[in-house]
Amino acid sequence: MVIYMSNDNRNKMGVMPEGRLLISMSLPMMISMLVQALYNIVDSIFVSRIGADLGPIIQDGDKLITQGEAALTAVSLAFPLQSLMIAIGAGTGVGVNALVSRALGAKDQKEANATAENGIFVFVLSYIFTAIVGLLAVKPFYSFMTSPEQTEIYEYGVQYLTIAMTLSFGIYMQFIFERLLQSTGRTFFTMLSQATGAIINLILDPILIFGYFGLPEMGVKGAALATIIGQIIAGFAAFFFNKKKNNDLQLSFKGFRPNKAIIKNIYKIGVPSIVMQSIGSVMTTGMNTILMDLSSTSAAVFGIYFKLQSFFFMPVFGLNNGLIPIISFNYGARNRKRMITTLKYGFMIALGLLLVGFIAFEFFPEFLFSFFDASADMLEIGIPALRIIGTHFLIAWFCIVAGSMFQAIGKASYSLYVSVARQLLVLLPAAYILAKLGGLAAIWWCFPIAELMSLLISVICMVRSFRHDLAGF
Repeated sequence: MVIYMSNDNRNKMGVMPEGRLLISMSLPMMISMLVQALYNIVDSIFVSRIGADLGPIIQDGDKLITQGEAALTAVSLAFPLQSLMIAIGAGTGVGVNALVSRALGAKDQKEANATAENGIFVFVLSYIFTAIVGLLAVKPFYSFMTSPEQTEIYEYGVQYLTIAMTLSFGIYMQFIFERLLQSTGRTFFTMLSQATGAIINLILDPILIFGYFGLPEMGVKGAALATIIGQIIAGFAAFFFNKKKNNDLQLSFKGFRPNKAIIKNIYKIGVPSIVMQSIGSVMTTGMNTILMDLSSTSAAVFGIYFKLQSFFFMPVFGLNNGLIPIISFNYGARNRKRMITTLKYGFMIALGLLLVGFIAFEFFPEFLFSFFDASADMLEIGIPALRIIGTHFLIAWFCIVAGSMFQAIGKASYSLYVSVARQLLVLLPAAYILAKLGGLAAIWWCFPIAELMSLLISVICMVRSFRHDLAGF
């Protein structure tokens, strides 16, 4: 075994003051994820304006909708399978991130290198799986989600999602190489790679969607291609930064053989996170199914909500990406005090971020919908929806940060319990019952109801963690 013979002062996660450390680790990630959320929103804004000059021309049940609303609905319906893809990448990345940071904290260089190499290997397999799903499952998925007369929504969705999944190798490159940067404290370079991809996407979106500079007008295909190109460029940027700037890891695939024990440990931590986020995919599929039975416009509203809430939640997830390696490092170093102090700072920052989201949803919903060329029907449904859903921001901050702690100390199963209870045992059944009892006016209350359950279980799991998992520190 090769031992990493460094002192703590060679790694800032062991010595830098906790508040400053968390900011230095998280702020680049928060900015980059805020940029990602922004380009996701802008992507939908451009899609909502497809055929804007033609007016309502598409029949949907007993009313006419615009091409833009049909395209926006199609892209919104794509979210569950896109969420599955992201769940695989992000969840596996959590496992790699935590194990590499823990090995560095324990001064085991050989284990850190081997974990990183096996992490790259499993990400290659993840892309192959995603591409196969994209080839085989997209058409059946949209056939299930749409009625026979909603042909435009079906066609737009198949075009968009097939491209997004079969050419998704760029996003998997991003996941693994950005997580390796995060696990060694180099989150500034993660911000650069993500910002690069986001800017490329933003530039290409209008060009490819509407056909500027002599290019053909591609509609939703253009939106998908703009995203793919941005991801590929960002993935290569993250690879370059690891190659040139990440001295804490030495990667060599000469004579590489997959290590079953390491891969098992990656997924021991990562699978609960994958399942958690995949549960989100099941939840959105269920919600879209319920909403499509009520109206396609309500499904478009739900899609807009997801885009808007990401603008406030993604920075919190960026905060988590800074929290996890810090807590993991100090868990490996058996430093309870630094773990607890870092966690307190995390709670305060997350509360502040989601308080801003609550204010935006409660007081400015019409302004938020104005970016999406919202029709009168969409505003009638969407404004009360955002105000109701926004109340759960006041609870979610605690549950998200608590989940990052569970993952960092190897208790990701606790996060799984919270997610299953929230999204499957409470949210979907509540949505179904409320839709039957009160229709669209009532269904949105399922979100704050589910978040209360999430809070209760998170508190129970956190108390258990401090009494048992951290008791010996």
